[in-house]
Amino acid sequence: MHNAFTPASAMAKMIGIIFKALRVYQWSKNLLVFAALIFAQQIHLPHQALKSLVAFAAFCAASSTMYLFNDLIDIESDRVHPEKRMRPVASGALSYGAAVGLIILLLMVSLGLGAALGMGFLLTVLFYLVLTVLYTLALKKVVVIDVVIVAIGFVVRAMAGAVALDVTFSNWLVVCTMFLALFLAISKRRHEMRSLALNAADHREVLGHYTISYLDALILLVAGSTLITYTIYTCSPEIVVRLGTDKLYLTLPFVVYGLFRYLYLVQTDAEGGDPSSTLFKDRPLGVTVLLWGLTCALIIYWKVLIRFVGGHP
Repeated sequence: MHNAFTPASAMAKMIGIIFKALRVYQWSKNLLVFAALIFAQQIHLPHQALKSLVAFAAFCAASSTMYLFNDLIDIESDRVHPEKRMRPVASGALSYGAAVGLIILLLMVSLGLGAALGMGFLLTVLFYLVLTVLYTLALKKVVVIDVVIVAIGFVVRAMAGAVALDVTFSNWLVVCTMFLALFLAISKRRHEMRSLALNAADHREVLGHYTISYLDALILLVAGSTLITYTIYTCSPEIVVRLGTDKLYLTLPFVVYGLFRYLYLVQTDAEGGDPSSTLFKDRPLGVTVLLWGLTCALIIYWKVLIRFVGGHP
């Protein structure tokens, strides 16, 4: 009998381990860098679209750098977590040295791509990296500050997209992104407390300062704030003039359903521990986000589409 273990299979296995360690599925968070391209009505401009793709790649490399760094710092606590103990670093599938090597490589890639888009974007990437390091080493242990820092990370991604393109990003959209990110971050804390129960504080020290009822109150507060700020954004005279349409409010039903659906999953199905995973696993939520994106694109770009269909430049 031939040995099934071959260099090719070993390489494939290692690639799978590396992809898992990089948390490639989490790169969906970095899609926020494309918000500026879409809402600045420049998605049909090849050179601007290319800049957004480079910005996306830079943040994918930067975020994976921080995921690996976090895994090295939290290796002991992850080993007592029912899900995180299966991560490559915690389980031993990826050695400490290999993880350090990947961190150095990814850091060089993220900074190199950042520099290619100009000093402003490079500084934005550096700010994200420094903020995440501070979070990993200290700020994640400070009650409330921990979720605020996570939310700021999302806002930085969104604003980085605007910096890469040298376009203005709406203040209302920044605020809306902040509240939505807080909603997701607080929901994650609730999931951790519910799934880990009495061992929650052993895994994440800050969880010892939270209660389920307190987190539920915060979730409802930021969910309402997200809906209000998005409503104001869609109806803002500034946005109506900038986008050339007052119909963006038609996307509100998708936002309402999306928030309510996520809240339902958090409260009844103990979801919310991993927003990216929840988005991919829950079909109604995934379809809602897709329909929201398509509707936004149709409303914002209908004039461009009409010119394209009519054969006009």
